[in-house]
Amino acid sequence: MVAQVKPRIRYSSKTMEGNQQKVEANVLLLGAENVGKSALTVRFLTRRFIGEYGDIESIYSHTDKIDGRDICFNIWDSLCSQNGEESGYISDRQLQWADGYILVYSICDRASFNVVRQQVQCIRQAKQKLASTAQTIIVGNKRDLQHRRTVSSEEGRLLALSADCGFFEVSAAETYHSVLMVFHELFELIREARALKKGPAGFKGIVRSMSSVFGRKRTE
Repeated sequence: MVAQVKPRIRYSSKTMEGNQQKVEANVLLLGAENVGKSALTVRFLTRRFIGEYGDIESIYSHTDKIDGRDICFNIWDSLCSQNGEESGYISDRQLQWADGYILVYSICDRASFNVVRQQVQCIRQAKQKLASTAQTIIVGNKRDLQHRRTVSSEEGRLLALSADCGFFEVSAAETYHSVLMVFHELFELIREARALKKGPAGFKGIVRSMSSVFGRKRTE
């Protein structure tokens, strides 16, 4: 089972990057300690579940096919600050690097959900400052541990809706497919944002060209 909420605004991107053989997307995984960020990443990379990880920050590259096209995911599996007051901190370097964010919390750990709340606000402020089009998906992990749930699905959905983010609840321990959906959906959002960013400039160019042809006064 996977619970999903998509952002409200969707745009067609069928013609985006049509002539390119490979497209890259920089994905930054964020969240508190022990929420399953590394397990989620390794599930996507290898289809395997590994439950125990050390405190290691890594960047992986992985090529996957979406709609017949090679997509290179550069995935930054980040560490969370151990300082409680800075648990939602995201560095400027990370914010400038990322095309998209996956914010992970554990449905069994309310404190980790609060960290994601802080990170949502940090990303929102950074997007305004940097004029960024980076996209975000919020992921409630450990769906298999329903008996230990402290964060409801509704709370996750409402947070995602308020921030216009995608939302999934998954179990990295139980299923590969739901994890795959998270990364593929984030790429679709990134691709649509890129297409939208290119769109206005292209449209203005068409308008200018048409004006130069049809806007002249007739002299004959």
